[in-house]
Amino acid sequence: MDKVNVELKLAEVSELWSPRIVGELNGQHVKLAKLEGEFVWHHHEVEDEMFFVVHSSLLMRLPDSEVAVDKGEFLIIPHGIEHQPVAAQEVHVLLFEPSGTLNTGNVRNERTIDCPEHA
Repeated sequence: MDKVNVELKLAEVSELWSPRIVGELNGQHVKLAKLEGEFVWHHHEVEDEMFFVVHSSLLMRLPDSEVAVDKGEFLIIPHGIEHQPVAAQEVHVLLFEPSGTLNTGNVRNERTIDCPEHA
């Protein structure tokens, strides 16, 4: 068992929108990522995902609303719900989602990460 220092692990992340695996449990991945700008609209067919904001704030666009998620807060996006993460400035997030969850969900583009690295 190794404890994880979130700040130190985030310091190792240099690329935006490129989640890094920092833990695994019960078929779930714990990932850290730095975000800035707009991500692609997408959904996940079978996976729910949780966004916990570690630094700054994140705007989550949904089909009929927007949710601001500030430092220390989290938002769970149920599977099948179209969403678009938006970061006006650099945001650091901890993601909790089933292993194998594709970061771009049902969309493939230049930001798709098929095999996230371990940090």
